[in-house]
Amino acid sequence: MMRAGLEHRIEAALGQAPRSAEPLAGGCVGDVFRLRMPDGGDVVAKTGGAGLALEGWMLDYLREHSRLPVPRVLHADDDLLVMEFIPTQGGINRSAQRHAADLLADLHAVTAPQFGLERDTVIGGLRQPNAQSPTWAAFFRDQRLMAMGRQALDAGRIPAALMTRLENFCARIDEFIDEPPAPSLIHGDMWAGNVLCASGRIAGFVDPAIYYADAEIELAFSTLFGTFGDPFFARYGERRPLRPGFDEMRRDIYNLYPLLVHARLFGGSYVGSVAATLSRFGG
Repeated sequence: MMRAGLEHRIEAALGQAPRSAEPLAGGCVGDVFRLRMPDGGDVVAKTGGAGLALEGWMLDYLREHSRLPVPRVLHADDDLLVMEFIPTQGGINRSAQRHAADLLADLHAVTAPQFGLERDTVIGGLRQPNAQSPTWAAFFRDQRLMAMGRQALDAGRIPAALMTRLENFCARIDEFIDEPPAPSLIHGDMWAGNVLCASGRIAGFVDPAIYYADAEIELAFSTLFGTFGDPFFARYGERRPLRPGFDEMRRDIYNLYPLLVHARLFGGSYVGSVAATLSRFGG
């Protein structure tokens, strides 16, 4: 059930009150509802938490700068986001993975002069700083690993000794990653819960955490929780061949960032995963 007052806010934003509401999965930060409207259409409302105006801005940015399918934003403010409803059917099967590869290859072909973005964004409700940099190694070191490590340390999620190991690894980051051809626009939070499918095709992507990056960090994230596999990578490689060293080294290094995000949010085994990755690379 929608909390008191939300129905009136929806009516003020859209000019009509919903006939009914049902909760949807995926409300990590707040609540998510499917609303049935009097005109026969359905919309999705996200409430609670903070940063929903920023999420709406990121969805609009993707619509304006790429062909990535994302829901159209109908209303966005700090604690209410209303979007079009995207029907789904089935999961991420082989054909959906190949379609996703085409869509993300197109997205990653959108480039910018620098890494980062014109404003900070969020990932999982956490601040994601995007101070722009001409070099990827510096951006990844300072705005991703060090920034999220400090958030996790300040929240008491990782011990000081692990932060010191992370700092030592970051001081050697140039030994492990190279500079990509250009900064690529990425969705930024590429796991199965943010990928909507319909009958073997991708219907849309939701919950972005956008910035311009080495596109490989998106590909790495997609393997962390088994979102995409061989069908995706075979097709993506036809469109945008991977540079040597991704499977052997950079995938695990890039996944330090989402592991730190999850360590900051949940602690537990993710802290051990961060430590294990650092150990592999002498950190």
